[in-house]
Amino acid sequence: MSRIFQNRNNKLNYYFRGHIKRIYPKKWLTLDLDKLQKSIKNFDEFEMNRRLDYYYKSPVMFSLNNKFSIEYKMQYWRLSTIQDISFEHGVYSLDLMEYARFFPQDYKIAYMFGDITNVPAIPSVTKSRPITDNNNSILMKFDKVRHFYFVKKDIPYQKKQNKLVWRGAVTQSHRVKLMEKFFNKSNLIDIGDVNKGDSHHNDKWRMPFMSINDQLQYKFILSIEGGDVATNTKWIMSSNSLCFMTKPKFETWLMEGELIPNYHYVLINDDYSNLEEKVNYYIDNTDEAESIIQNANNFIVQFKNDKLEDWLHLKILERYFKFSDQLE
Repeated sequence: MSRIFQNRNNKLNYYFRGHIKRIYPKKWLTLDLDKLQKSIKNFDEFEMNRRLDYYYKSPVMFSLNNKFSIEYKMQYWRLSTIQDISFEHGVYSLDLMEYARFFPQDYKIAYMFGDITNVPAIPSVTKSRPITDNNNSILMKFDKVRHFYFVKKDIPYQKKQNKLVWRGAVTQSHRVKLMEKFFNKSNLIDIGDVNKGDSHHNDKWRMPFMSINDQLQYKFILSIEGGDVATNTKWIMSSNSLCFMTKPKFETWLMEGELIPNYHYVLINDDYSNLEEKVNYYIDNTDEAESIIQNANNFIVQFKNDKLEDWLHLKILERYFKFSDQLE
């Protein structure tokens, strides 16, 4: 049981709290965004509206109709009233209903749950999207219990091992390339496949599970995109370890598209060819490494104010219902 709760948000507690919110009587809920905004200390209206515009990139009028929902078919895509949002996708549904419950339950909303790497034909709320050409993908913090874990306690950077670490499921071709290049081929790189399924490529790559605390003993941690984004980017950037990754192709609520290479993270080639070279460089250049870590930590701060996160989600839905001609 200890591994269930080790270094992660408590998912059982999250489910319990989410369902309590879901069944809370709607008639007792009030939506007062002005009051919420006034309750937030040092509210930066310019910055918050900048983030709002980033998540919701195309504030133009559009139509939601049943004819379109029948004609448009895509995996995970749904169009329904708030009251009919399906709970077959667990935490995604709870994350959406946490804020949608404040609006009239007959309002319609289009949503795509899961690891989304394509763009819907009409504005839809999603967890992830391509960083470019994504106007119809409206980001919300979906599956946040898994993706938005931040490190609360860590050791100083200089007390960590001079190695790079990565553990993950080797199910995509780019991860296979990483293993082929570096598994057991460098004393500076400790990587391994922890995939429990049958879709593994090489039994020799299998390594035991490594907790976040164990990985934080290393100065350098690799972040690799999976089905969409890399889950570990958030906690690495909140730690005292240095994040290594290729230039991201997809983004979530973290706004990965705003991350600056070699300022928020160490940029490596798409084929990982300069990975060992970069590790050696930052072993020798501690000041640069610690500067990038501080920049990453500063970037993460903006996601830690719960009231600001609430305000943004409610404003996103308010804008959605307004531009779909449901809210006056």
